[in-house]
Amino acid sequence: MFQKILIANRGEIACRVAATARRLGIRTVAVYSEADAGARHVAACDEAVCIGGAAPRDSYLQWQRILEACRATGAQAVHPGYGFLSENEGFAQACADAGIAFIGPPPSAIQAMGLKAESKRLMEAAGVPLVPGYHGADQDPALLKHEAERIGFPVLIKASAGGGGKGMRVVESAEAFDAALASCKREAINSFGDDAVLVERYVTRPRHIEIQVFGDSKGDCVYLFERDCSVQRRHQKVLEEAPAPGMTPERRREMGEAAVAAAKAVGYVGAGTVEFIAEQDGRFYFMEMNTRLQVEHPVTEAITGLDLVEWQLRVAAGEPLPLKQTELRIHGHAIEARICAENPEAGFLPATGRLDVLRWPAHASFERANVRVDTGVVEGDAISPHYDSMIAKLIVWGEDRAQALARLDAALAQTHIVGLHTNLAFLRRCAATPSFAGADLDTGLIERERARLFGQPGLSLRVAAAGVVAHTLALEAARQDADPWSARDGWRLAGDALRRFDLAEAEVHHEVLLRRRHAGGMALTVAGETFAFAVESAGPERHTLWLGEGLATERLAVQTYACGEQVTVFAPQGSTTLTEVDVIARAGDATPSGGRLTAPMPGKLIALHVKAGDAVSAGQVLAVMEAMKMEHAIQCPRDGVVAECLYAVGDQLSDGAELLRLQ
Repeated sequence: MFQKILIANRGEIACRVAATARRLGIRTVAVYSEADAGARHVAACDEAVCIGGAAPRDSYLQWQRILEACRATGAQAVHPGYGFLSENEGFAQACADAGIAFIGPPPSAIQAMGLKAESKRLMEAAGVPLVPGYHGADQDPALLKHEAERIGFPVLIKASAGGGGKGMRVVESAEAFDAALASCKREAINSFGDDAVLVERYVTRPRHIEIQVFGDSKGDCVYLFERDCSVQRRHQKVLEEAPAPGMTPERRREMGEAAVAAAKAVGYVGAGTVEFIAEQDGRFYFMEMNTRLQVEHPVTEAITGLDLVEWQLRVAAGEPLPLKQTELRIHGHAIEARICAENPEAGFLPATGRLDVLRWPAHASFERANVRVDTGVVEGDAISPHYDSMIAKLIVWGEDRAQALARLDAALAQTHIVGLHTNLAFLRRCAATPSFAGADLDTGLIERERARLFGQPGLSLRVAAAGVVAHTLALEAARQDADPWSARDGWRLAGDALRRFDLAEAEVHHEVLLRRRHAGGMALTVAGETFAFAVESAGPERHTLWLGEGLATERLAVQTYACGEQVTVFAPQGSTTLTEVDVIARAGDATPSGGRLTAPMPGKLIALHVKAGDAVSAGQVLAVMEAMKMEHAIQCPRDGVVAECLYAVGDQLSDGAELLRLQ
């Protein structure tokens, strides 16, 4: 076994690898960019080496510097994690040439499976089922369009060197093909340095089922069962679970054996995932092979009782697979939710900002447990535009799927994040939809359940306002001194005491009145409704509320967090952020208006479709930004004429930068 390894990655996967290495007594070396000097993965390792600037191309993609760090620290092997260099055959070969073990498959396997078109040809020769499509080397746009028409719409255009949902477009008609192809190629060249694509029939109502495989250098290969990753947005996974609901033992064996055949066809060693598109009737087709550890590997660990990173280390050190196929078993059910900094209501636009509050339910990290949280950040860290938007992975395990679902909802409800947009509420709604709860799965689930997933309110104003009032009263109680005349407890010699709170939610102003009755007790008036109000607080964050009287009394446990003027209230039903408004201070404020069109987040302008003087209409795509490894279309908010373009293609944009002016 290795004595020291270098982890060529960042974030939660670097922390994950470090945790297993520590358990095995292996020393670890972290590499980090200038932006990550204080990152959690740096502290998780025994040594750390800075390898460059914040942008990945200046640091985590600089494999020459990583090899230099190996030589300088005496690391015997490199674990690439996922993303960055994990599927770069040039890096794997450079490691081999330098006498450093690459904890992954041989370069030839990465190369064979890295190009989707080539891998399809190999799978066809190995007898693995394929989706009808065009995987040829001729990339003439006219030929690609002709092939799409031959296959029949809808089709899927996919970057041949792609992965992670990037460089993929579903095209419904011939009229939309040219624009989709151009966008796909542009994203592919930016993400992978290769704009080659393949075109396949788009299977309607497909399930995305993948098989975890493991091979060793002795020629043995096993499958560690399947994961269902059908719930996706923008071709990226949202919820993953194992085993796949409705999977029969016969179909599991058939898919597992096909995955092993795929791995053996390229002499695979280490952890890999063979991804299949599955029809509702059970027919399945090879989609691609990811020649690395997957983000969702913890659900496989949860149901098998295994540590896949330990398996990777043992196999890379030349040891045989720890278990044979006949020794592998499934125990219970596991679900993983990817918690991301993004705004689902804005088309899942990635978000950046500071994690002012980051609180988790009772859990374990980087090891099997009923509730597991794997993350590479801590409270106070920032999510930057340089890297992926994922904050953490929350994994739950249950004796069966029903128990796992219940634990997932409870764990998500107890996860509190304040400071930037996240998909937490969306994940809870998604897991609770009839489709997911009933295991009616396909990759169109989010669109099919759109009415239940989007535009849903958070906490009721009644509960949220009561939470803000409780928070304020708790803070004041903590600050008051022994002088009874300075206490803000509403005491009056005679009569009731009335206090006004001005709160805003999404720019809508609400006046809330707190009445302290001379005879005892309190009442709140919210949105014209008056009801009895009582509260017990354990500090400024934890409160028990009683709203109403008699049998109609509602008892709620809430938690509140203040960041400046904003107070976020969390309850079992959800969360809402309200702003405490200083009416006098804001008396002169005015809402800006006019023809401004601004960048929704930091990024790079990669396409500008208009010029000064052009007439534009509401909904028209005016520009395209690239941020956090994804393309984002900037649409026109109203009809008008472009007065001035303020940036050119290739320019870097700050959050809120004015792109152009409309008149």
